[in-house]
Amino acid sequence: MTYTIPAIASMRATEIKQALQHKVDQKTKPLGSLGRIEDIAVQMGEILGSQNPTLVQPQLVVFAGDHGLTARGVSAFPSDVTWQMVENFLAGGAAVSVLARQNAIALTVVDCGVNHDFLAGLQLGTQRPGLLVCKVPGGEHGTADSSEQAAMTPAQCQQALKNGQELVTSLPGNALLLGEMGIGNTSAASLLLARLAGLDIAQCTGAGTGLDAPAVVRKTAVLREVLALHAQATSPLDALAAFGGFEIATMVGAVLQAALERRVVVVDGFIATAAVMVAHALQPPVLERCVFAHRSGERGHEFMLQYLGVQALLDLGLRLGEGSGAALAWPLLQSACTIMRDMASFESAGVSGKSDDARATADGSP
Repeated sequence: MTYTIPAIASMRATEIKQALQHKVDQKTKPLGSLGRIEDIAVQMGEILGSQNPTLVQPQLVVFAGDHGLTARGVSAFPSDVTWQMVENFLAGGAAVSVLARQNAIALTVVDCGVNHDFLAGLQLGTQRPGLLVCKVPGGEHGTADSSEQAAMTPAQCQQALKNGQELVTSLPGNALLLGEMGIGNTSAASLLLARLAGLDIAQCTGAGTGLDAPAVVRKTAVLREVLALHAQATSPLDALAAFGGFEIATMVGAVLQAALERRVVVVDGFIATAAVMVAHALQPPVLERCVFAHRSGERGHEFMLQYLGVQALLDLGLRLGEGSGAALAWPLLQSACTIMRDMASFESAGVSGKSDDARATADGSP
C-alpha cells in the first residue's frame, strides 16, 4: 500500500487569532493577568475557528502495543504487563480510567499490536466495550526486535498510520487526548528523539518503568547498537519503521488526522510527544493544534519539548503514561474556553479600563 500524508494548512497570522486576542484582552482583568490560560483560550478558539470555543465529546485514546526489543532487557517489567494493563483499563481500574471518569472523557483502548488476543472465547464479530482491535498484518504479537531488524516493515508502518487516521475519523467530538501503553516504548521514543533531533542517545534515555542506574547504562548501550544498525533510517517514516512501535505509528496517523480535522490534540508525556515529533516532521502545522499537557519526569521529554519549541502546561514529575497527564490538564482547557466565552468585558460589565495616563505610561509615552 501507499500511504498519503494529509496536507495540513497552517493557522498562523489568521484574522480570527487577532480577534480572539482582542477579545481576551478586553476581559475584566489586567492585561495578561491570566497568564498561559489566556494563550490557551486563544489557541482553542483558533483551532476550533470560533470566538466562543466549546470543547465537546473529548476522546482519550490509549494506543497499546508490544515491542520485540524488550527481549534485550530494556525494561524493568515483563512484556505481559502490556496486555494486563489493557485489561485494567477496560475494567476501569487504571489511573487514566478514573481520571477519564472524573472528567467525563470517553476512553477507548486500541490494540495496535499487543501480544494477546483480547477477543479470545468471544463469538466471531463480537467486540468488547471500550476496545478497538487494529492489529497490523504480521504484527499481531508486536514489533520485531529492532536490535536485529527493522521493528516494522514499511508496509506495516504505513498500515498503522492509516489505522490511526481511520480511527480518528470514526470518533465524535473536537478534542483528542493521547495516551499509550507498551512495555519497552520508552526505548522506541528515545531512539526517535535521538535520530530526529540529532542528540546522543545517552541524553535521550531514562529509567522508563523504573530501571536502576546500572540498568539504564545497559539500556543505553543496547539503544546505541540499534541506532548504529539503522544508520540509514534518517527520514521520519524510515526512523519510525526502524525503531517502532505499532502504538506510536498508529498515534502518528491519529495526530495527523486530528490536526487535519482541526481537533484539539492534548499531548501526554514522553511517548505521545515522540509521536507528535514524527507527525510534526511530516507536517509542521500539526504543532499548532497541539497542547502539551505536562513535562514528564522521563529524562528525554525535556529535550523533546525544547526541540519542538513548546512549553508544557504542568510540571508534576509524572511519568506514568496512559494519557494520565492529558486527563489532568483537561480542566485547564475547559476553563480557558469558559473564560473566553463567558467572562465579561470591561464594556459589557460597565467596568472602567486602564486609564489613558496609565496606558500612555505603559506604552512608554511621555
